[in-house]
Amino acid sequence: MKLHQVFLFTFFLISLTVNAQNQLSKDEVLEVINRANTYWQHHNKPEVRAFWDHAAYHTGNMAAYEVTKNEAYQKYSEDWAEYNKWMGAKSTDKSNWKYKYGETDEYVLFGDWQICFQTYIDLYRLKPEEYKIARAKEVMEYEMGTPNKDYWWWADGLYMVMPVMTKLYKVTGDQKYLDKLYEYFMYANSIMYDKKEKLYYRDAKYVYPKHKTVNGKKDFWARGDGWVFAGLAKVLKDLPLTDPHRNEYLTKYRSMAKAIAKSQQTSGYWTRSILDPLHAPGPETSGTAFFTYGLLWGINNGYLKEKTYLPVAQKAWSYLTKTALQPDGKVGYVQPIGEKAIPGQVVDLNSTTNFGVGAFLLAGSEMYRYLSNKQ
Repeated sequence: MKLHQVFLFTFFLISLTVNAQNQLSKDEVLEVINRANTYWQHHNKPEVRAFWDHAAYHTGNMAAYEVTKNEAYQKYSEDWAEYNKWMGAKSTDKSNWKYKYGETDEYVLFGDWQICFQTYIDLYRLKPEEYKIARAKEVMEYEMGTPNKDYWWWADGLYMVMPVMTKLYKVTGDQKYLDKLYEYFMYANSIMYDKKEKLYYRDAKYVYPKHKTVNGKKDFWARGDGWVFAGLAKVLKDLPLTDPHRNEYLTKYRSMAKAIAKSQQTSGYWTRSILDPLHAPGPETSGTAFFTYGLLWGINNGYLKEKTYLPVAQKAWSYLTKTALQPDGKVGYVQPIGEKAIPGQVVDLNSTTNFGVGAFLLAGSEMYRYLSNKQ
């Protein structure tokens, strides 16, 4: 063998070794999912209220159960559902049901009390027992029977409730769920969608130029757009291919994917104000995880080009697993509960929340599915 042939052969072997080292495996992703979820469940009991933050965690927990089949995960969500009597807000006086912001039991029609229905429906599908979804059907049928259409007035609400509508449609076959889904979605678009940037303001208070970043730019909150992007993925997953409005959701989803990909930071994360990194600089996990989930879902289901979007998702996954996830399983760098990017707010490796872990688990579950399709 000549010298140049030896060199080429050696280079080939080194390349194979490097590629093997860089190749992510399904087992590695499962380890990451289990490390994060076991840590959370070990440190937090399931007997907590059914409000949005806890319920958002359970959407991720159920996604983790789907890929791991870990019975402890299913039981954790079942214990939470039982504790809450398979309800959100618990008022039975329909004349007093409200839907603007509120954390008491009268706010039955407020989306933050309805996201729990996603998990109840998922548990119902595993073992169909009517009591699991009785309250969900009662609440949503009542809501759809009102003339109001302004139920989703904040970006988070699109994640909280849009998937409830498509999940209940799949269970009941009632077309009204899809009709009202579209009606409420179009109202939300009318008050907080920016047609130029293809992103969503958190709510009407933050629409430019009424509200600006400290540098005078448009302020798109990462977690807010993460809620919407992930919600659209969930809707497209369950929406019939024949739905007359499917293209509306798909167009919004693909346009968001393009805007999201363009605004990723070199380290893989998204800053809290997507288009103004200097407004609140530094990594943030919840928005990044929701974006990662949404991008991988699109790749896995043929709606986004792998060549274009996989490098974005891989870079984000690297941030999530090498920076956000700590060796003990804590998921850090999650912005606390809020509604905007706050200049000067400290978000560090000790910043963790239930909904942040849920978003991380969603991302991990889709990465596992991607690798399952490839390996």
